[in-house]
Amino acid sequence: MNSEQSSLPARPNPLTVLEDQGYRLTGPRRSVITLLDTKGEGFSAEEICRELPKVGRATVYRTIKLLVETGVVCKLSFPDGAAKYSLARVEHHHHTLCVKCGKVGEFRASTIERLLRTIGEDISGDIVGHSIEFHIVCQECLAKAAA
Repeated sequence: MNSEQSSLPARPNPLTVLEDQGYRLTGPRRSVITLLDTKGEGFSAEEICRELPKVGRATVYRTIKLLVETGVVCKLSFPDGAAKYSLARVEHHHHTLCVKCGKVGEFRASTIERLLRTIGEDISGDIVGHSIEFHIVCQECLAKAAA
């Protein structure tokens, strides 16, 4: 982590967020959320379906969609169109996506935020949101390629 990146805060509790927004916490929905809480950075809906065979595929996809809509989960897109998801942080952040192994990382960088403020001055209208994803080859994949 370079000096411009700061440590990231703890994640919000997905169950609390959904409950506070008035959503029902059904057994299958709780199962999906409990599994997601154990995931590291980056998972696909298909991975969740495979790991929860007793939960219907539609329930998994609907729950992930709901979590994206409520800001609990970030949806990330790889260059080939594949989607991965990452549990969201409380504060604004950006992502790195390894195009070799699919590893997802999160970071904050003040340089990017300054650049966005500068760009905002050149755009007619108000920027109401943005998403930045850097497609990279991670350190582990670089090390494997060099070996």
